Amino acid sequence: MTAPASSFDPGLPDGTNQSLDIAISPDGTPEQGRRYDIPARCGMAVRVKAGELLTITNPVGYQVCDFWIFNVDDLQEYSSMEHLHTSILSLFPKVGDGVISNLRRALMTITEDTSPGIHDTVIASCDHARYQQLGVEHYHNNCTDNLRQALIAIGLRAPAVPAPFNLWMNVPVQPDGTLSFEPPVSKPGDHMRFRAEMDVVAVMSACPQDVTPVNGEGTFPAGLSFQVDQS
Repeated sequence: MTAPASSFDPGLPDGTNQSLDIAISPDGTPEQGRRYDIPARCGMAVRVKAGELLTITNPVGYQVCDFWIFNVDDLQEYSSMEHLHTSILSLFPKVGDGVISNLRRALMTITEDTSPGIHDTVIASCDHARYQQLGVEHYHNNCTDNLRQALIAIGLRAPAVPAPFNLWMNVPVQPDGTLSFEPPVSKPGDHMRFRAEMDVVAVMSACPQDVTPVNGEGTFPAGLSFQVDQS
């Protein structure tokens, strides 16, 4: 007996926001050295050529960035946190570590991190279902849809929703394996810099989470910024 086909489409957003309308260019190609601002609760995508540097800045300090990387020539190859863990034997990537793909290749390498280095590679991106579980009845902006929309905005489509590299997100892992959501420890102006090891498209979401304290306590989701430069 043949199982019914799934109607799930990983590239189709559950809802929409400004992310569909704020692409940096029709295909995501940036102007070298120009700073681009990602509005709060939104996502943007950028093409980064091999050898170029992508700098992502946290202007307010407490804002989490859900971060994904795709091989431009084959979107089926993308950043994979489970493969990253195997490669670096750690949950916490640091300067010099590659962001590893599901084909076990480094897509980008971390070259600079001005923060204390507390980031998350365990927690899935927030999505419509997650906010429903948290008691939100209406549609809530979310990182999963920001990923999908940011790619659609530059003429691409997400082949999957990989686990994100959550920049500045603070999820302590206790000796007994339990986790908790804590405010970021990064400070205003902290940035991370990545060198592309191949031609990639990077997607960044200014996480809209305002139910748990991942974007700080007593704060509201804020924006991020980024720029691409020659190495």
